[in-house]
Amino acid sequence: MSLLEFRPVDEQLLIIRRGAADIIVEAELAQKLERARRSRTPLKVKLGLDPTAPDLHLGHTVVLRKLKDFQDLGHQIIVIIGDFTGMIGDPSGRSETRKPLTRDEIRANAETYRAQLGKVIDMSRTRVEFNSTWLAPLTFEHIIRETANLTVARMLQREDFAARYAAERPISLHEFLYPIAQAYDSVALHADVEMGGTDQTFNLLVGRDLQRAHGQEPQIALTVPLLEGLDGVQKMSKSYGNYVGINEKAEDIFGKLMSVSDEMMWRYFDLLTRVPESEIAALRAAHPMEAKKRLARTITAQYYGDRGAVDAEEHFARVHQHRDVPDEIETARVPAAGAAPGKGLPSKGAPWPVWLVLKEAGLVQSTSEARRMIQQGAVEIDRQRVASTEQTLAPGSEYLIQVGKRRFKRVILEVPHV
Repeated sequence: MSLLEFRPVDEQLLIIRRGAADIIVEAELAQKLERARRSRTPLKVKLGLDPTAPDLHLGHTVVLRKLKDFQDLGHQIIVIIGDFTGMIGDPSGRSETRKPLTRDEIRANAETYRAQLGKVIDMSRTRVEFNSTWLAPLTFEHIIRETANLTVARMLQREDFAARYAAERPISLHEFLYPIAQAYDSVALHADVEMGGTDQTFNLLVGRDLQRAHGQEPQIALTVPLLEGLDGVQKMSKSYGNYVGINEKAEDIFGKLMSVSDEMMWRYFDLLTRVPESEIAALRAAHPMEAKKRLARTITAQYYGDRGAVDAEEHFARVHQHRDVPDEIETARVPAAGAAPGKGLPSKGAPWPVWLVLKEAGLVQSTSEARRMIQQGAVEIDRQRVASTEQTLAPGSEYLIQVGKRRFKRVILEVPHV
């Protein structure tokens, strides 16, 4: 669509509302959209991202897909890489002070963002800014003037700040500067709309406050829900192990999505896809398995194309429904080269606990996870389920190990050298 040919406002709002948690204030957004349509000037729609981790998962893409909605409607989307604010550390949702990132960490993470963002939004039509551009030159006088626009009482309206203050847990003074710095981004860009998760509501509203103080028309604060992970309880996060990374293999994305509960998959349809609501209604009347396959195909295709999604579905059917072994399985040697007894490994010739083999082979992240997977009956060795955490394996042999539905490795259990 040409930037000069905007849809009617009611049609735009229908698209914008889908998957949004809140729009503050929708009437003001309608006015902005109408003015943009008449003047043929796109709105400036801003999303700030602090490069706190190098990899994005589907939880991150909820707000990116909403950003793409604005882009598809012809508006100018602006992605701000928070290379400056990342050094402060966003306190949103934190019960303690967040450890700030170093410049090297921020630079390394930011390098990976562009390619990943391009899997969701059209980077050729996306304006990318680093907020150090305008925040780094600010003098101490400038900062004093900006902080004068907000009160301590206003800052303590933040739920996380209020909870920590009531519990007498520390709040570092620099944390008060984070929402001010984020708000100054909106001032610097004259943003019309700022987007974020529901945990960003306070920061987005501070942006409205600071724009008013600078004589600007306040931005619209548009929030999206925080996506629950595969467990259906905690928000999607790598730290909870319930995530689907957008850089994962196609078969892993497909397989993980097939594990989503029947109830949760409709939320995934709404927040992670743009499947027409009429089609979703028809899927609700069909068998849940067919609907889940459609969900997995749709999302996998977003990152690997239709052919990649078809291949992933065939892999899922072969491995999980017909219990075939994947064609290509990574081989791991345990212990790794250079490892020796005395560092938590069994002595030469001694049997290995299965839970330790899983950890050393990289099939799990920790021994506690290994024990939990065994207790849940989610570990098979040579196609036989492991029944006890006390089971051991003899060194000097090769084993086909499966953890959960998707993790396979051929493990060569070597005899440690002494």
